[in-house]
Amino acid sequence: MPSVLIPGVLRAEAGGVSRLEVSADGSLRAVLDELGERWPRLERRIRDESGALRRYVNVYVDGEDCRRSGGLDAPVPSAAEIQVLPSIAGG
Repeated sequence: MPSVLIPGVLRAEAGGVSRLEVSADGSLRAVLDELGERWPRLERRIRDESGALRRYVNVYVDGEDCRRSGGLDAPVPSAAEIQVLPSIAGG
């Protein structure tokens, strides 16, 4: 069962937890679809209205940037750890 690590800035949208267990695997798209069904506010912070990853959100599957391994079609094994990291701007 894959797990999604939630950074502090997004935890309010995930009920305050730092890790979510999801039953979907196979692709990042399937995992994010499940997030959308169970935690819609969280999913809206990760994907835009068209379903694409938001520009300033980085997603890693087992430490590998999903944009380099297929984007939403990146493979997600059943025991994968998915990390969501929104970019933080500052100066």
